[in-house]
Amino acid sequence: MRKFKIADGIHMLTMNVEDILFEGIWEIANGVTLNSYIVQGEKTAIIDGVIGWDGVPETLYKNLGEIDVDPKSVDYLIVNHMEPDHSGWISNFRKIKDDFTIICTDKAAKLVASFYGDCNVRIVKEGDTLDLGNGKVLSFHPVPNVHWPDTMYTYERDTKTLFSCDMFGAFGRMGVHCFDDELTAEEIDFFEFEGIRYYSNVMTTFTPSIRKAIEKAKSLDVKTIAPGHGPVYRTNPQKIIDDYSRFSQYAEGAGKNEVTILWGSMYGMTAKAVDYVEGILQREGIKYNKIEMPQESDSEMVATVFKSAGVIIAAPTYEYKLFPPVAAALDEIGRKRITGKLAFRFGSYGWSGGAEKELKEIIERNKMNWDFIESVEFEGAPKEEDLAKLETKVLELVEKMKEKVVK
Repeated sequence: MRKFKIADGIHMLTMNVEDILFEGIWEIANGVTLNSYIVQGEKTAIIDGVIGWDGVPETLYKNLGEIDVDPKSVDYLIVNHMEPDHSGWISNFRKIKDDFTIICTDKAAKLVASFYGDCNVRIVKEGDTLDLGNGKVLSFHPVPNVHWPDTMYTYERDTKTLFSCDMFGAFGRMGVHCFDDELTAEEIDFFEFEGIRYYSNVMTTFTPSIRKAIEKAKSLDVKTIAPGHGPVYRTNPQKIIDDYSRFSQYAEGAGKNEVTILWGSMYGMTAKAVDYVEGILQREGIKYNKIEMPQESDSEMVATVFKSAGVIIAAPTYEYKLFPPVAAALDEIGRKRITGKLAFRFGSYGWSGGAEKELKEIIERNKMNWDFIESVEFEGAPKEEDLAKLETKVLELVEKMKEKVVK
């Protein structure tokens, strides 16, 4: 765990966590940071602690001591969101001190009791404040369904710092640089994609609520955004606000000027057509990503489809249905409510078709509203006439993509 000063009376404790499945589902190849914050006035508050991961109260003793905070002087634990990566430290903190007050929303209060038993809880609503003294005044602003119903922002008025919890967060471990104005060009690109991976895997289902939370952040006079995961934005908080606005557009069909080929092949017949399509995209100078299922993780698959303006689905018929790994991938995309994508599907079949029918069922069942170019199917290996059809349809996709591109 490392310590950084954000402003007078405000510190961040942060640690990198690796080799886990986030939420028990999502593979995070590049790890994730867990951030908590200490706000000191005459009284002291901890916002979204991280002690729960190592389970050792002495860790918190040591780190608080190094920033001149006596753990027994902590009066308030502010829980912006009840997922255990933000609240799992409550039980362990009791080993240090048991006369503290938890500050949270009414919906979070119910979960506090369910998760950790009886606690001293103060419920806050929109605009409620907590005066810590010495000019440090916190205000609270619920942002429900970002991405649980209990979530809120905490805002410190003196320094104009927004503690945004999961909102404006990103996957990815942090090195020596934890602030936006320190990041190298490579680190900026890294957290751009890890932000996309985070939003698409964790937030996309709740995009309408995310948009409301973006507007609420804009309504506050914010100088610094301090999220629960990822870098702190102390120089240009508008950058991450703009990123999240763009990500919300990706969730509803927009994307970068690139194509994702979401594909699978049993015996190489569909794979031959994939190779041919790659050649077309290369010739046309179109950036593309290949996601072969089931070889890729769902985390990578969702993020890559999410950020692309065009999607090519390449999958054969298997037992009268769509090749199962690709069908499962599309179902997961549907569960995440990634809607409005421009797409084209092709694939081979043997004694019978059926893939196209299941594809339509998946799209309709999940209310995805994808815009499909007419599919191309071929018996066995693709023939010259099949390849000619593929080229026509791929070029049609490339042309229509221009309407979907948001940089």
